[in-house]
Amino acid sequence: MSILRSFGRTPVIDPRGARRYDEEAHVIAARDVEFDWSAVPLHYIPGEVMATHIINVMHLVLPEGEHAMSKALAQALPLIDDQRLYEEVVGFVGQEATHAASHEGARRHLAELGLDVEPMARKMEWMVDRILGDHGLTGRARRAWLSERLGLFAAMEHYTAVVGEWLLNQQVLEEKGMDPTMLDLIRWHGAEEVEHRNVAFDAFMYVDGSYARRVRTALLGSLTLAVLFVSSARYLYLNDPQRPRRRWWLFELLSASRRGVIPKASIFVTEIPKYLDPEFHPSQLGSMDAAIRYLAQSPAANAESAG
Repeated sequence: MSILRSFGRTPVIDPRGARRYDEEAHVIAARDVEFDWSAVPLHYIPGEVMATHIINVMHLVLPEGEHAMSKALAQALPLIDDQRLYEEVVGFVGQEATHAASHEGARRHLAELGLDVEPMARKMEWMVDRILGDHGLTGRARRAWLSERLGLFAAMEHYTAVVGEWLLNQQVLEEKGMDPTMLDLIRWHGAEEVEHRNVAFDAFMYVDGSYARRVRTALLGSLTLAVLFVSSARYLYLNDPQRPRRRWWLFELLSASRRGVIPKASIFVTEIPKYLDPEFHPSQLGSMDAAIRYLAQSPAANAESAG
């Protein structure tokens, strides 16, 4: 794998099936970030109401999912003996907690501007708790359910890494005049998704690694994310107090995707074969160099040092 070699990594196959890195120099750690939402308008991508709400879906869907994922990864820590992977999981959990808090801050600001986000947010909280909680299981059932959740989260992290790469490489949102604070939020988040793109996958492979579970959870995770994004975007668009009333939400969604203002909706189909390739590893996704370069200049990530 040229990407692994380009970063000086030596991939080693663990007996359990996970890949680990014996010469990994980069440390994954949470960053202190600051966002000032006071000047961010409701439609922060001018003239792109649906594209704005696709990004708003991140503020609704991701925080609860990130909390659940952090709990599952933390539950897996006692099962991980590889010190390097253990450290990466700890850093991953810290980053996910920061992501959730930052998106929740954006969500509160949108509510203050008149967007009724709370009903959808409560549904997300209820659904994640009911479906992805540990349910008080013990013994083998607890271990099996943990493996299932790790598989789901590894599959979902594949999509966040793909979107993170898109955010780092495209310029259309800048060209559209997107509010710089919100643009920094999603690019900072996208850069960290690329930075820790392998962690959930490696944890799943270390704890379980079943290919059958990988296939099942990939298909289920893809379908779940697609449904959540479409249904949440529809809700936000229809409840937008300032949207143009004459436009059909599905037409606007397809138009934004076709014009490249948001990632292609087809990724929920085209990415599955890549993820299910037995030779696939998430380190093949994105550019770590591009992610680190953005994180070094992100206004939010450098607010404390700038101050």
